[in-house]
Amino acid sequence: MTERTSHGPATATGCPVAHGGATRLYGPETTHDMESVYARLRREHGAVAPVLIEGDVPAWLVLGYRENRRVLDNPLQFSRDARIWRDWKEGRVDDDLPVMQMVGWRPDCVSQDGEPHRRLRGAVTDSLQAVAGRGIRRHVAHFADRQIDAFAGAGRADLVADFAEYLPMLVLTRLFGLAASEGRSLAESSNHVIKGGADALVHNGRIMTILGELADRKRHEPGADFTTGLLGHPARLDEEEILHHLRLVLITAHTTTSNLLARVLQAVLTDDARLAALVGGELALSSVVEEVMWNTPPLAVLPGRFATADLQLGDASVREGDMLLLGLAAGNLDPEIRPDGEVSLQGNHSHLAFSSGPHECPGQGIGHAIIEIAVDVLLHRLPGLRLAVPPEALTSTASTWVAGLDSLPVEFPVR
Repeated sequence: MTERTSHGPATATGCPVAHGGATRLYGPETTHDMESVYARLRREHGAVAPVLIEGDVPAWLVLGYRENRRVLDNPLQFSRDARIWRDWKEGRVDDDLPVMQMVGWRPDCVSQDGEPHRRLRGAVTDSLQAVAGRGIRRHVAHFADRQIDAFAGAGRADLVADFAEYLPMLVLTRLFGLAASEGRSLAESSNHVIKGGADALVHNGRIMTILGELADRKRHEPGADFTTGLLGHPARLDEEEILHHLRLVLITAHTTTSNLLARVLQAVLTDDARLAALVGGELALSSVVEEVMWNTPPLAVLPGRFATADLQLGDASVREGDMLLLGLAAGNLDPEIRPDGEVSLQGNHSHLAFSSGPHECPGQGIGHAIIEIAVDVLLHRLPGLRLAVPPEALTSTASTWVAGLDSLPVEFPVR
């Protein structure tokens, strides 16, 4: 483990990244209109801007599409290994800061590069592929029907709170070999970890306890599930690696799929022509999903990369050991590639929503399957489904990492 010195928690004082008017990416001024924040940062700093995240931890936020690609595709210059992070090594960032649940080093594949990364990612990818072929569509349809049954007789619902917020986690409980009764509380704990704040540490501990108990049980009672796949993989993950990969997949898969499902439903229900084309079979849902991943990716900001040497990125002079955050939403809207928002989205998969390079999301196929089946079941179960408020009344709330739809009120005829 890298040796550290200790000088107390991180602050902007004396930190080279924070010089030049760093913007806080948390707090009331950034929770409702991140697009305006990104636009202002781009005007003031160009493609790479100095920011502070929760705990006033300094970082560079990469706003440009091309600059994001450079960081994502070049692990020799921009490592995923947080043990080279200068502010942490020199003791300016404490391990018990809530933000460390997102940016700190862990014994998982997203914290490694090179051969260690390939070994661990191979175990995750193989185990995900195995469960993806074991009735995932049936599981999604089953839990979607159960969710819809709870509100079908009311003639109205909130498709965020009543459908999208929990459905992915319910499917994941089946894929992991967990009891479905754990789904709602695990979804809430995952959301707390992503949002940060003092509760993040408590909820992360709760997730780790449940997953530790799951791994212990599956060692004695193996099954056709993701947990058993990791335990028996030829890469021979140790106990700590097993636990942290269960955590990684559970939190990221739920968060990204839940947010993406809500945004896809928003895109469908705020455009009557699109809804009619989808119901009539004239439009493929995959096209809607791609458009949403360009305009409102499920993770707005991706943590984190660490510069392996002094270098120039955009107009920023990045120092060795600096932390960089990938602005996926900002990069997708970069006016350099989308002047006035224009770009052909039909069949265009070059968005940043699932990252890029060696750390590109390995579970995106499962996420797509959950969304496509969930929307199909919803539209077939509730003919006449329509938005219950004007589209402009819909609001979002952002944390550093995500910008989630607050609610999606709908109404429909009761049969």
